[in-house]
Amino acid sequence: MISFESDYTNGAHPAILNRFLETNDELLSTYGNDIYSERAKEKIKAACKCPQADVHFLTGGTQTNSIVISTMLADYEAVVAANTGHISAHEAGAIEYTGHKVLTVGQEQGKIKHHELEKYLDNFYSDENHEHMVFPGMVYISHPTEYGTLYSKAELENLSAVCNKYEIPLYMDGARLGYGLMSHDTDVTLADIAKYCDVFYIGGTKVGALCGEAVVFTKNNTPKHFMTMIKQHGALLAKGRLIGVQFDTLFTDDLYFDISRHAIDMAEELKKVLVEKGCRFFIDSPTNQQFVILEDEKLDKLREEVKVSFWEKYDENHTVVRFATSWSTRIEDIEKLRELL
Repeated sequence: MISFESDYTNGAHPAILNRFLETNDELLSTYGNDIYSERAKEKIKAACKCPQADVHFLTGGTQTNSIVISTMLADYEAVVAANTGHISAHEAGAIEYTGHKVLTVGQEQGKIKHHELEKYLDNFYSDENHEHMVFPGMVYISHPTEYGTLYSKAELENLSAVCNKYEIPLYMDGARLGYGLMSHDTDVTLADIAKYCDVFYIGGTKVGALCGEAVVFTKNNTPKHFMTMIKQHGALLAKGRLIGVQFDTLFTDDLYFDISRHAIDMAEELKKVLVEKGCRFFIDSPTNQQFVILEDEKLDKLREEVKVSFWEKYDENHTVVRFATSWSTRIEDIEKLRELL
């Protein structure tokens, strides 16, 4: 059995496991006050070219989205997301569970367009009854999107301008950020993201770590007593070293970027195989997620030896499935897939 099911089905990069062993017997301060967490924060700020950034570590993506969004919003505010956005489609109502609504807008290939966002916000404030409504208090995007697509630098700049106009923060979910940054088709850098987003996170769980996400506040805008609120949500690790060691390793000698580039290289090889075998693509993705339309009968046969993810039904006889590469994908697995297809 070979797996293209997801980019977090493997454990952790060997360099991280080795670093855990090397540091295991060190007696370190708790709650993220250890030397590795502090060093990781400085490396992340340098990589973002944002010395004023404030970095915090959390363990998973849903937890991160829930805490960042709920602590940045006022009680009467909601978050605006694409109707295909992760928080509105695949997080089991985690945001709503905190008491905040997810307001959805239309999308194109998973992305919010700035003119649609501006129209939505303008319509809200033009409504003379808006004081009786839930206020849009921030904008959520992901990069890559749910469909593996990417925002361009110009698109981020335009979204940021709209958010600045209405004085609401732009928040980027970066669960797969490494794969977006290393795509051959992007003009966006980590420094660009730090410039245009008010807060974002660098995903570790899906990019080589056992677990962990690095939240980056870029505009001196960290919610007051953020660490206290992390603990209030039950998310403050006593052994903060668990994530600090991992991000210190990932941001040493460009490891995060190198392993992300490997996933993209493997995705390009995967695409060649899928094209060669006559597969129909559901969307053109430049990242590590590839979406293919398969006949249900062929899919059932393929699943006997290959793990893929269901995405959505295309019609009564076809299904959209996702093939995902990762930092650990082997060329041998892609060759095996070629044989099976």
